[in-house]
Amino acid sequence: MNRLTIRLRLSLVYGGLFMLSGTLLLCVTYVLVAQRLPAGGEAVRAASPTGEGPAIELVKETADDALSVLLTQGGIALGIVGLAATVLGWLIAGRMLQPLHRVTETARRIADAPNSLHERIEMDGPQDEVKELADTFDAMLERLDHAFDGERKFIANASHELRTPLTVNRALLEVALYRREPTPEVRTLAETLLAVNERHERLVDGLLLLARSERDIGERFHVDLADLADHLVDSLPPGPVTVVPKLAEAPTNGNPVLLERLVQNLVENGLRYNLPDGGTVEVCTGVASGAAFLEVRNTGPAVPRYEVPGLFQPFRRLADRTGSGAGLGLSIVHAVVRAHGGRVTASPGQSGGLVVTVQLPLAA
Repeated sequence: MNRLTIRLRLSLVYGGLFMLSGTLLLCVTYVLVAQRLPAGGEAVRAASPTGEGPAIELVKETADDALSVLLTQGGIALGIVGLAATVLGWLIAGRMLQPLHRVTETARRIADAPNSLHERIEMDGPQDEVKELADTFDAMLERLDHAFDGERKFIANASHELRTPLTVNRALLEVALYRREPTPEVRTLAETLLAVNERHERLVDGLLLLARSERDIGERFHVDLADLADHLVDSLPPGPVTVVPKLAEAPTNGNPVLLERLVQNLVENGLRYNLPDGGTVEVCTGVASGAAFLEVRNTGPAVPRYEVPGLFQPFRRLADRTGSGAGLGLSIVHAVVRAHGGRVTASPGQSGGLVVTVQLPLAA
């Protein structure tokens, strides 16, 4: 019973109540008719001194036949009308539940596209329970929209404010390092501070991009993931890790800047967390299951399966991973994919490393 839909349950309740009422009415009618029929038999007995004879038997047979016909025909009529009442209950229940379908469709659109928190149900009609539910849902969406928008604006504003002193620090350190010949101690200190400053700049840029990718991406353009990956692979300098491109057309619609950063983050993540020498990074693009996909797999240390979901959270890295990253690369990938209505998954490689797969809606 718990697996039945609300509409079907309401229809069964309507039909069941009608059948129960009809059966009760048929029973009451049967009793009343049965009580009235012997009156004809008494009249015949009054006309017959012995109270016996063909007339009495005829009355009894007629009474039994009448009661039998009443039960048989009444039961058939009750069954037909009960089935009609169930069908009518199905139609009425569908009509009554129609506003709930509107609430469900809005919730599904928002769940599939997180950047659509601005949508509202705005249901019209009498102030009944369904409209009260819709208004409450609208109020909740309003508060969530303001909360997320305030968080994104705070991250963007804070990141902008942090970029200025970091830029000034970098300029001062470069002047101190290259304007005249510094002492070895000053050079070492300046180079260390420049490296720290560069890491902070990447962190701020990542926060800005993360805040931007979680907002509406605006106008969409035709983008081929294969072109982005091919351009990125060609621009990589030679290194100890070999990049193996396996590219096929993967057309989608989206923001070219954000999608380029998505590809860059995945490839850089595969290069950074790899074997120190002799490692590989495979970059694959194509179309599968009605979606454009980008898959990046690398060699490296084994990744525990239970650690994989946490990699898409900001500032999360595995305990045994070292590098200059800020822990925002996969978080930005996740945000960009969600903003484009896609899906990103990750799984440990069979012989170590990580396999990250991005699926985006296929361009028309």
